[in-house]
Amino acid sequence: MTASQVAFLILIGAVAAQRLWELRISRTHELAILKAGGREHAPGQMAVMRALHGAWIVSMAVEVMVFNRPLRVEVAVPAFGVFAIGQALRIAAIRALGPRWTVKIMTLPGVPAIGRGIFRWVRHPNYVGVALEIFALPLVHGAWVTSLIFTAANALLLRARIQAEEIALAEDSAYESVLGRRARFVPWIVG
Repeated sequence: MTASQVAFLILIGAVAAQRLWELRISRTHELAILKAGGREHAPGQMAVMRALHGAWIVSMAVEVMVFNRPLRVEVAVPAFGVFAIGQALRIAAIRALGPRWTVKIMTLPGVPAIGRGIFRWVRHPNYVGVALEIFALPLVHGAWVTSLIFTAANALLLRARIQAEEIALAEDSAYESVLGRRARFVPWIVG
């Protein structure tokens, strides 16, 4: 095992630990939202999302180790930069949502959607961040097959998830009046 492979495995482990920590925070928020009269939407998507994210973590490590993917600095540095942008977007979304942030689609009927923080510019910064992470992190150490497969799988999942989330927020949280005129994914590109 090379030093770069060890470093990459440590990075993957840190991302996995971060995701587990976020699940704990999410669970705390979920319980508080339910206690306040909130509800969950599209619960069937969670199993798919957990499987996809878990397999992505494992796949990166397996591809780098089994196929001995090389670390190419000219790819690794920009890929890590894209990954860092993804992290920043997710963290900004988590901070803006505060106790309303969960990994599940949850709403509080009658309580308007959040329109502050990163949500002043885009409706789905968390999903953009996740998409960037799933695409870029494997490329840090040449796991291009993982990057391609999981980017495509994540796009399919996000298509269904965003649709379910927007319907839920429209029903319960005045979504259109709060966020309807904002870009979905990229500022200044409404759609």
